[in-house]
Amino acid sequence: MLTIGAFARACRLSPKALRLYDELELLRPARVDPDSGYRYYAVDQLERARLVAWLRRLGMPLAGIRDVCALEPAAAAREIRAFWARIEAETAVRRDLAGFLVDHLAAVPAVPGKDTTMLELRYAAHSDRGLVRPSNQDTAYAGTRLLAVADGFGPAGAPASGAAVEALRFLDTEEVPAGNVLNLLEEAVRGATEAVRDVADPGETGTTLTALLWTGSKLALVHIGDSRAYLLRDGGLFRITHDHSVVQSLIDEGRLTPEEAAAHPQRAMLLKALTNGTPDLKLHDTHRGDRYLLCSDGLTAVVPEHRIRELLTAGRDPEEAVGSLVDAANAAGGPDNVSCVVADVV
Repeated sequence: MLTIGAFARACRLSPKALRLYDELELLRPARVDPDSGYRYYAVDQLERARLVAWLRRLGMPLAGIRDVCALEPAAAAREIRAFWARIEAETAVRRDLAGFLVDHLAAVPAVPGKDTTMLELRYAAHSDRGLVRPSNQDTAYAGTRLLAVADGFGPAGAPASGAAVEALRFLDTEEVPAGNVLNLLEEAVRGATEAVRDVADPGETGTTLTALLWTGSKLALVHIGDSRAYLLRDGGLFRITHDHSVVQSLIDEGRLTPEEAAAHPQRAMLLKALTNGTPDLKLHDTHRGDRYLLCSDGLTAVVPEHRIRELLTAGRDPEEAVGSLVDAANAAGGPDNVSCVVADVV
């Protein structure tokens, strides 16, 4: 048996931390002296103690550490991988916000009379029922400042997706200052959530929502569900959203490959939708020549990304690109509603 001091030195946890973990039943001593209350630990407890120390250095909450320590090694490894994937995703959001704040606060005011290049969006949107579904539950919208795609599901999926997009349309007519755009978009999404709840029972019906709001120099993204947003820049296609779906979580944990996920029986099951979860909010710097695509999973489920890139690249303008993407989804069987919004920064 090791005294608490010797055990602390061996596992690199302080005696204070060991006493806390004892109280939390995370790492109980092997024996407690009934007279002095002094704690003693067995040598074979060192491995668990070191694991706790490593997980604390990783930043995992105590509740998560308790869960990991109760798992078999392979399952514990998957849980740690999933935890770190969440940390990286959250860090990316904070990195984007920090970058925006640095740029915004360090920006040099424009010199009066100096020539500046004004950027704007050219856009097109189309939503199609597909070849199998009896009705269209998608909604697609494109305007001067707002681009949006919503994919409804459940008995009132069409009213749900329509209500979500309609609740955001006021953003298309208001001047949007870059410094307040994320707050403005977050508030608008809360209104969209309430609008969906007003038209449908959240227990049976819901909708995804992926939208971009143009400030004149940047695009603010709000995203929840498995509709997607892509950026085509300099010939490369980049997905700028992360699916909130069961299969994506399995991919993040290393339990599925993207190829296996495409045929998984739960590939349409969502972890978050507009009335059930917190959406992702990000800011994106734009370049002249960028082309953005917003789409429902009726496109991405049947048209591979390399083909999407080819069609986006070949489209001479947003209208042609949207038409070719919808046609490609229907040529692949059109098993679902398909909606696409394409916008060029010009």
